[in-house]
Amino acid sequence: MPWAVTRLGFQRQFAYPQAALWGLITNSFFGLLRVAVLLALFGTRPQVAGYTPQDAITYTGLTQAFIMAFSLFGWFDFMRVIHRGEVTSDLLRPASLLGFWAAQDAGRALGQLVLRGLPMLLIFGLIWGLNWPPGPLAWVQVALSVLLAWACGFLFRFLVNCAAFWSPDAVGFGRFAWAVLGLGCGFLMPLAFFPEGFRAVLAWTPFPAMLNTTVELWVGVTSGAAAWTALGTQLGWTVALLLACQVTLRAGLRRLEVAGG
Repeated sequence: MPWAVTRLGFQRQFAYPQAALWGLITNSFFGLLRVAVLLALFGTRPQVAGYTPQDAITYTGLTQAFIMAFSLFGWFDFMRVIHRGEVTSDLLRPASLLGFWAAQDAGRALGQLVLRGLPMLLIFGLIWGLNWPPGPLAWVQVALSVLLAWACGFLFRFLVNCAAFWSPDAVGFGRFAWAVLGLGCGFLMPLAFFPEGFRAVLAWTPFPAMLNTTVELWVGVTSGAAAWTALGTQLGWTVALLLACQVTLRAGLRRLEVAGG
């Protein structure tokens, strides 16, 4: 069942290839603007907070590539299902509700990575060149980090969507959450560029694990023993968010039953 749902979620992404193409063009344009802003920040300096100009270009290419795969601009699918009452039919499926949605989102994320993520990296590589992980171990660490970043991000998005159990209009919660996510995960700017105090606060949140960790492992800002520590932190936040989702979902379904759903 989960594999079938994942496959279906993957196939759905190819239903509208023209939309994917125009999305890729739009992302490329904004990627160009972001590169210009970051390079202007460097000026004549060869390095800023451990990043070289080439690292900054790679960072931009990676973050643009993961926009859709990680749903960094928002995700309201489960929220809509709750508001429309369709969640009751989802409960009849021969799989856990959270597992069903995780499998579906995994397929969606993989499809978006193939359709828009990999072509984005190719475009950046052809125009500016990219820094690549230096060896097999680094590639393994990056692959694990991508998987954990998706899992951590999905669980956070699912948790936010669960607000619909208690609010008839939870979209506002979602929009606020996506704004915080965009800042805290390192999409708007590498977290290394922020003041130390702000980074210390973010270190106590799951947001860096949803994107920034992956980028820093890719460009080599985090390496050696620190790389395994970063992966452990991602795994820890994923487990914590999984538990939070299970508790919140259970409470939300109980409220739905009490309300006559």
